[in-house]
Amino acid sequence: MHRLSGRPWFRRRRAGLGWRPVSWQGWLVSVLAAAALVGVFALSGTSARIPLVVLIVALYAIVALATGGARAEAPSQPDDEPPSPVVSSPTPPPPVRAARPLGEPVLVVEQLTKRFGDRLAVDDVSFSVAAGEVFGFLGPNGAGKTTTVRMLGTLIAPTAGSAVVAGLPLDSANGVEIRQRIAVMPENPGLYLRLTVAENLDFFAGLYGLGRAKERIHSVLEAVNLAARANDPCGSLSKGLRQRVGLARALLNDPAILFLDEPTSGLDPVAARDVHNLIEGLRDRGVTVFLTTHRLDEAEQLCDRVAILNTSLRTIGRPQELRDHLFTRTLVVRTAEPLPAPDQVLAVDGVESWQPEGTTGYLLTVSDPRTAAPAVTRALVAAGADVLSIAESSHSLEDVYLRLVDEDVEARR
Repeated sequence: MHRLSGRPWFRRRRAGLGWRPVSWQGWLVSVLAAAALVGVFALSGTSARIPLVVLIVALYAIVALATGGARAEAPSQPDDEPPSPVVSSPTPPPPVRAARPLGEPVLVVEQLTKRFGDRLAVDDVSFSVAAGEVFGFLGPNGAGKTTTVRMLGTLIAPTAGSAVVAGLPLDSANGVEIRQRIAVMPENPGLYLRLTVAENLDFFAGLYGLGRAKERIHSVLEAVNLAARANDPCGSLSKGLRQRVGLARALLNDPAILFLDEPTSGLDPVAARDVHNLIEGLRDRGVTVFLTTHRLDEAEQLCDRVAILNTSLRTIGRPQELRDHLFTRTLVVRTAEPLPAPDQVLAVDGVESWQPEGTTGYLLTVSDPRTAAPAVTRALVAAGADVLSIAESSHSLEDVYLRLVDEDVEARR
C-alpha cells in the first residue's frame, strides 16, 4: 500500500494489543473503522453483527499491518544494556556505526573536474553513493565540496568527467529532470520570513509543479515534527526550526538524493541534535543523503561512509575502516611501579611491539585488542605487577582527517 514519502500510517504498540495511528492517513482509517462499527451496531440485526464486526476488524488489521504496523515503535532507550567490552577505556571511544549492506548506486561520479580559469577547483574526483546511504563529504574550506555539489545539482557544468545522478547522465539535456529528482538544502535555507511555514512550502510546491500539494506539505511537516507550527510566520522561528523548515522544503518532491550543505552550522547543541535525529530518520526511511560538513563528530555519528576531499579525493571509506588503515591498534598499560623485565612480561601472543610511555606506562602495538588485552593482563598479574589500567588507544575521524591534512602539502599552503 502506498505511503507518502515512506512514512508509516500505524505503529504496533510496544505494550498491549493493537496499533497506534502515526499519520493523518492512519487517523482517517481509524475514524472510518470506528464509524463502521457504530453503524453495524445501530443498523444491523443481532445475527449479522458478529460477522460484520469481525470483517471490519480484519480489514483494519490488514491496513495497519500493510502500512507500517508490522513493526513496533522503537524504544527511546534500549531495555537491555549491551555487555561490557573486554577492553575498557577511561574515556568513551568514538561511536562506531554498525556496517550495513549498501544498495545499488544512485550517484556515480567518474573523473569529475572543474576549472575556473587557471584555478583547479575539483580535480579528477570519482566515487559512488548507494541508495539509502548517508554519505559524508569532508574537507577544508576551498577544497571543492560546494563546487562538486553545484555540478551534481546541474547549477554549473563540469570541465571534464561524467556522472550519473538519480539514474540520469549529468548533461544539460537532463538538467530539468535531474533537478526534479534531487533536492539541495543550503546552509542558509532562504525562507520568506513574512510568510508562514505552510505558505513557504506551498510556494515551493508550486515551483516543483507538485499535485496534491496540501497532502505533501502535511506529510513533510510531520516528518520534521513541525505540523503544529504550520501557521507560524517563519520570521518568528528560531534558527533550528528554520533549518527544519528548510529540510521539509527539500523533502517536498520526495527526492532520490538529498544534498545537505552544513545543515547544523550555527546551531546550538540541542537544535543540532534534533537535525541529527531527522537525518537518521531519513536514513531509516531509505532516503539517500549527501552531507557536507566541517563537524567531524557529526560525520562520524551520521555517515555510513565518508570521503575527504581537497581538490582531489584523498580517501573514502567507512570511518572504522579509515581508522584501521591509518592507525595501528594499541593498548596503553599503566602499572603502580615500573616492570622489572618488561621484555619478558609483555612477550605474549598478540603483542607485536611495545615502547615505554613515562615511567610506569607502556604503549603496546597489538593485532587485536580484544584477544591481546586478557593475555597481557594475565602476564602482568603473574609477574606480580599492580595494574592500574589497560585501555585501548582510540582514534576518532578527526584524527584521520588531521593525519591526511598534515600529509597533504597543498592543504598546508
